[in-house]
Amino acid sequence: MTGDLTGHCLCGAVTVAVSGAHDPRVGACHCRMCQRWSGGLFLSFTAEAAAVKVTGEVARHASSSFAERAFCPVCGSHLWMRDLDGGDYDLMPGLFDAGRDWPLRSEIYTDQAMAAVALEGDHDRATAAEYEAANPHVSANPAQGDQP
Repeated sequence: MTGDLTGHCLCGAVTVAVSGAHDPRVGACHCRMCQRWSGGLFLSFTAEAAAVKVTGEVARHASSSFAERAFCPVCGSHLWMRDLDGGDYDLMPGLFDAGRDWPLRSEIYTDQAMAAVALEGDHDRATAAEYEAANPHVSANPAQGDQP
């Protein structure tokens, strides 16, 4: 998809703009850390760092050895997850009005999904073991039993 997107947090203190081409398909994660952060499952779409402009104050939390999660310090809206060394943004589709129409691209940690969250449709799926085998930098946090 090509075009500019502008979204914002619940209170409007943070605005996120994405310019140019981007993939509007949504990925879902069911790992325990994402469940704790989102209350159910984490949904995101990917945008290249160079295409993203953020205005407003943002709070960040290094949630693992390699990634941060960002949120609005005023209303608490979740904004993104991103590698600590930069790179693409995994943005929350709910920030953008157009996000309502975006299809599901993939689903990971399917074997850890909450019973109340069953996603249907024809999309890529991976269990925790399958995803971690393909992404060796991801590992469980033994202190909390979480995946990043």
